[in-house]
Amino acid sequence: MVKLALLAHAANAVAEHGAEHAEPVAFGFINPGMWVALSMTAFLGIVIWKKVPGAIAGGLDAKIAAIREQLDAAKALRAEAEALRAEYAKKIAGAEADAAAMVEHARHEAQAIIAKAETDTTAMIARREKMATDKIAAAERAAVEELRARAAAAAAAAAGQLIAQHHGASADKALVDSAIAGLAN
Repeated sequence: MVKLALLAHAANAVAEHGAEHAEPVAFGFINPGMWVALSMTAFLGIVIWKKVPGAIAGGLDAKIAAIREQLDAAKALRAEAEALRAEYAKKIAGAEADAAAMVEHARHEAQAIIAKAETDTTAMIARREKMATDKIAAAERAAVEELRARAAAAAAAAAGQLIAQHHGASADKALVDSAIAGLAN
């Protein structure tokens, strides 16, 4: 801020006094603007002579080629990734179909097992009923045979008592003699 003020003050002082400053000139005709133009022309000539624009263009072309290669590699990677994604989508769909088929197969097997269990249960109940019926029939036969045996034993005991009461030794002798005579004939 102070410098601007000093410059403004100096410009006012020059304007008040009407003084102009002298411009340096070399060889009588080369002023500072020409020196700048001459040095710039020399600089540009050296740059062109050393082929700097070609080097810059070559460097840019190399970078462009490298970027193109990276873009091509990225495109290839993207295509590969999309192919993998499609493959895994197919695998997932296949796995879901396999899972559904396994569930359906398990459902059919469960129904078959239930049907077989029902059939086996019905057959087992029929066998058990037959075994129970056979046991009851065997118990009835055993009871009837035991009752017959008791009845026969009771009848034999009763007959023995009756024979003992009504038959004597003389009646037995007559029976034995008639039995012997019947054998001889």
